Amino acid sequence: MGIEHATPAIFLIVGLLLYVLFRSMRRAERGEQLYVRRIAGVDAIDQAIGRSAELGRPISFSTGLTSLGPVLYALLGVLHHVAQKASIYRSKLFIPQCDIQTMVVTEDTVREAYRSQGRANEFDPNNILFLSDEQFAFASGYMGMIHREKVASAFLFGRFAAESLMLAEAGQQIGAMQVAATVNPEQVPFFISTCDYTIIGEELFASSAYLTREPVQLGSLYAQDRVKLGLLVLIVFGILWSTLTVWYPELEKYSVDHIIRTSWDSLFAMGAH
Repeated sequence: MGIEHATPAIFLIVGLLLYVLFRSMRRAERGEQLYVRRIAGVDAIDQAIGRSAELGRPISFSTGLTSLGPVLYALLGVLHHVAQKASIYRSKLFIPQCDIQTMVVTEDTVREAYRSQGRANEFDPNNILFLSDEQFAFASGYMGMIHREKVASAFLFGRFAAESLMLAEAGQQIGAMQVAATVNPEQVPFFISTCDYTIIGEELFASSAYLTREPVQLGSLYAQDRVKLGLLVLIVFGILWSTLTVWYPELEKYSVDHIIRTSWDSLFAMGAH
């Protein structure tokens, strides 16, 4: 049975979560070094870019079927990082698109990345390609592009559907180093089997903070990791305490569930007594 109204315990938990979040963001803004767990797939991004530079072959960065929304905003930090590295190494960067609105945003992101490295004149908007807004037509165009250009590194970040295996297999056929990241769990097995590294689920949202070290993103990521650990401890404690109440029923009133469900009226009544 759910809780219909916020109880004192819920107010306390929410307040604690907000305190951890804003404190972590404040620490990041002050320049403190916040530890974030290393993600192998994110570390491989720089390896893939370096491989492309060594071979003198292009890079491909596809956002798949991603439209405007949280997933796109999460991967823009990764795209910005890849574009910066591509400008430094003077590697050609292709960004195939299937959504006009997404194309506009990604073009601005890449242009800003080149500008930040003092190489705005080297940015070529023709490398941001609109292939098709149809799923499999986009997949066909992508496959043809990476075969023609012989890309050395391929990044598949965003939302993907049934075309995911086609895209990844095309990169595998030309020997490209591939790093994939998606929030679609049904596509993860296909990427794992065909790509060199796969970033799974919410790790995609962490990738941008991991690479850019932007204070707000880094602080919120750091806080979320600590909050999840705290909630895990709370769950384990609740399970153990509930197990104890089987043998000692009088402990029920001290259980985590009972404390969380205690209403304001009950709390005031206890205070009155």
